[in-house]
Amino acid sequence: MKLRRTLVGLLAAVAALGAVPTAAVADTPYKSEYRMSLVLGTAFPWGKGGEIWANLVKERTKGRINIKLYPGVSLIQGDQTREFSALRQGVIDMAVGSTINWSPQVRQLNLFSLPFLMPDYAAMDALTQGDVGRQLFATLDKAGVVPLAWGENGYRELSNSKRAVRTPTDLKGMKIRVVGSPLFLDTFTALGANPTQMSWADAQPAFASGAVDGQENPLSIFTAAKLHNVAQKNITLWGYVADPLIFVVNKEIWASWTPADQAIVRQAAMDAGKQEIAIARKGLVEPGQPLLKEIAALGVTVTQLTPAEREAFVKATRPVYEKWKKAIGVDLVTTAEQAIAARKQ
Repeated sequence: MKLRRTLVGLLAAVAALGAVPTAAVADTPYKSEYRMSLVLGTAFPWGKGGEIWANLVKERTKGRINIKLYPGVSLIQGDQTREFSALRQGVIDMAVGSTINWSPQVRQLNLFSLPFLMPDYAAMDALTQGDVGRQLFATLDKAGVVPLAWGENGYRELSNSKRAVRTPTDLKGMKIRVVGSPLFLDTFTALGANPTQMSWADAQPAFASGAVDGQENPLSIFTAAKLHNVAQKNITLWGYVADPLIFVVNKEIWASWTPADQAIVRQAAMDAGKQEIAIARKGLVEPGQPLLKEIAALGVTVTQLTPAEREAFVKATRPVYEKWKKAIGVDLVTTAEQAIAARKQ
């Protein structure tokens, strides 16, 4: 009789263990800290987006998922172009990454760097929030990461220390710092400039010394980095390329979380992405574009191209566009062109 009671007790204990919620069991392998890679810190919209995402995740998971920010791509010694590979390999747990920086590993992301593809914010939204965005997320998933949401670094405008740029001729021979992408090298070479690849950390001293004449980046970076203090006294608004950001998680990390926490992290990324985009566009979409007035007040000459002037740059870079359309994928680029043509402004 005693043995029977013991067996019944053991069976009850086993049954009780089987009834433990899946979420509680899955909590045990959670890391005490997850590493998020960022190129820029929280003084910039990019880094602010990562901070918002991390805070929302911590709050909504009640501290189960804690994320530490690593700006300056410090987890990979500052090499932006290695970020995607490190993310796939698990060196990085999650990231808010640039389509430009990841394009060497995922060629389809070069789509956003096609010169003068996207004439306005409505065009960018038509791509990221439509079929093109979904196709690219599927591509990223196959490439080994879990894409969750879109953010935005912004339109990359041209600045330099030499002169106001209104025509491709004005760029002739000018040494321009560009990111490590062959497409950027092709674009600036076609415009007669001398494109020079270097990290952002190396670029600012080069501007100050005059070793490099100019650069191209969103205006939010121009102001936050105080580039007017390193001889960048001329800006041309040409909107030649925009750089969407992508909120992603390493696949093994993603699989280690419960479905409930996955849903929380995904929604937090989407919410953070929307907030980050609003921050990136602040001062540029409001009437009068107050950010431009702020920049002009710093002693910077701001040049806004007329449609005819902009068209000269479009024409000069068209061979680059056609060359890279084939490399990226004609079907994908055609779908993007159609989406932009059909956009609501």
